[in-house]
Amino acid sequence: MVFSGYRGMVSYDAIETMRNTNEWMGASARAIASYPMFALMPTPLFKLMSAWGRVTERSFARMVIKPDWDIPAIPGDSGQDHLVYVEPVLRRPFGDLVHFRVARREPMARRVLLVAPMSGHYATLLRSTVTSLLPDCDVWITDWHNARDIPVSDGKFDVEDYTSYLVDFMRHLGPDLHVIAVCQPAPLALAATALLAEADPAAQPRTLTLIGGPIDPDAAATEVTDFGNRVTMGELEHLFIQQVGFKYRGAGRMVYPGLAQLASFIAMNADTHRRAFVDKIVAEAAGEGSVDDKHYKFYDEYLAVMDMTAEFYLSTVERIFKKLEIARNDFRVNGRKADIGKIRDVAVMTVEGAKDDISAPGQCVAALSLCSGVPAAKKAQHLEEGAGHYGIFAGKSWRLNIRPLVLDFMDEHSGTPQELPLKKRKRGSEGVTGISSFGPDTDDSKIAV
Repeated sequence: MVFSGYRGMVSYDAIETMRNTNEWMGASARAIASYPMFALMPTPLFKLMSAWGRVTERSFARMVIKPDWDIPAIPGDSGQDHLVYVEPVLRRPFGDLVHFRVARREPMARRVLLVAPMSGHYATLLRSTVTSLLPDCDVWITDWHNARDIPVSDGKFDVEDYTSYLVDFMRHLGPDLHVIAVCQPAPLALAATALLAEADPAAQPRTLTLIGGPIDPDAAATEVTDFGNRVTMGELEHLFIQQVGFKYRGAGRMVYPGLAQLASFIAMNADTHRRAFVDKIVAEAAGEGSVDDKHYKFYDEYLAVMDMTAEFYLSTVERIFKKLEIARNDFRVNGRKADIGKIRDVAVMTVEGAKDDISAPGQCVAALSLCSGVPAAKKAQHLEEGAGHYGIFAGKSWRLNIRPLVLDFMDEHSGTPQELPLKKRKRGSEGVTGISSFGPDTDDSKIAV
């Protein structure tokens, strides 16, 4: 057992060593090829070598860096810009509740908790989603921590702990709240709402919007669900779980490494990623590159990965995908059943993308059938034609079509939509400012969340 654990740490450190070596090789190639003497040689080899070095060094360095939120200022009605401050409200070992405070602006009627996924990327993956909501809402988000930086003494963190965190966050923010859960946390946000419905009805949110989440993974097969059904739990633990190495505060913690998850992300669309990097290197060599172009904006986020605790990863696969505990309404937290049928006063909306190959159409809308206690008038569903997984929460489809529907759904079920303190803004693309695209084609970019 001791040898097995030590071997796991060696494997973790070996992966980090390979990443570090590639970063060093990129930096070395950039420095050598940029030597002034080589500029006199009539060959493009050194320009290509320098370009390869710059792209490689930056790419491998991003894998261990948490991106900044970098939220742009929000234009005000009077013409002045309002700066946005990122402020933790509740701090917990495995994740914080973070508020995006808009300076010198009165509180908005729409109070939104954005539940970010814990599936390999940081919550900053939803940066453009946050930015699109801020002009019309006060926004909070679940900011999950990298497991490699959490000491073993802080204990475990599995799907039950995740759900308990959501219950605490919702209770802290109060009942006049609208919850939006994106992909992986959708079933757990539904379970958290069910727990509140029974234990503390006054703390329930007014609306719950579930976007591209695996409520019932068996409703529509994808590569993700096929993999979950094909591989046994023993195989998953043996092949993918490692111990954090000696370099980090979480040394000894069992995790599903972010770099392993990144490898699977890239393998899903390897040709597209290969072409993107070749094109970027050629552009850099030709002097047409930029430090803030679409390639870097996309890959600075895409390559920044975080470790998940082993118990969270394994319990997600076993309980959500294999045993279908949410789909069968048999999910329990600390021995207490999260009975989805107890939800009666919360309006529920589901959003799916017709081309979503991670949480295919049918998986998320299953939540409406489970919410048997919710009146039909408080249920809504939307299928976005032509949209992939990323597009339904942060791409063009979200900005132009889905976001306005979600805001209208909030207003319809907020209780007092006529009491909005600020003039209702336009909600189409012309009414949203400061939103940057997240890649050459955000609707088809494949980020598994």
